[in-house]
Amino acid sequence: MTRPKALAASRIDAALAELPGWSVANGKLHRELKFPNFQQAFAFMAEAALHAEKLDHHPEWSNVYGRVVVDLVTHDAGGITELDLELAKRMSAIFAR
Repeated sequence: MTRPKALAASRIDAALAELPGWSVANGKLHRELKFPNFQQAFAFMAEAALHAEKLDHHPEWSNVYGRVVVDLVTHDAGGITELDLELAKRMSAIFAR
């Protein structure tokens, strides 16, 4: 499979307009999600992990109780790619439920 290339800042900015809650921090798509409890945070991570595996694209993330911090970047492309945008979109959909 051909790996995607890093996106131009203008493409990232346009995508962020459609990804509420996401920003760029330290060259990565970034979002902090808050859940009522650990169980719901972990359920989110479990479902998001299935999407990440299907995309063969895995997040940098951490979890403490009801808080999940996500950073997305395509290391081998040296920046944010369409894979990062797609995973952010899927994570947002899961979180919105």
